[in-house]
Amino acid sequence: MPALVFGNIVAVRNPEGLAEYRRRAASTLEPYGGRFFLRGADIDVLEGDWVPGHVSVVEFPSAEHARRWYRSPEYQELVAVRTGVDLQLVLFEGEEG
Repeated sequence: MPALVFGNIVAVRNPEGLAEYRRRAASTLEPYGGRFFLRGADIDVLEGDWVPGHVSVVEFPSAEHARRWYRSPEYQELVAVRTGVDLQLVLFEGEEG
């Protein structure tokens, strides 16, 4: 089943770390079949009081691929690089259609 990882940057206290994270993030996805589906999308909150930051959506072939990516040494190195950046990551898994 396909899986999506939704990312929302809610606070940035380390702009240099965020810039480095952004430069290197895509290369950590490829070995796990991941690709950016959306980045920096225009957002129109249709209902509720959610206040989005910088949003991205990454597509993976399965939730297991997404979990392996998240736990990988390559990505965990980037987690350390983006210290001072508050990021929410949520994994969605479901059937298409």
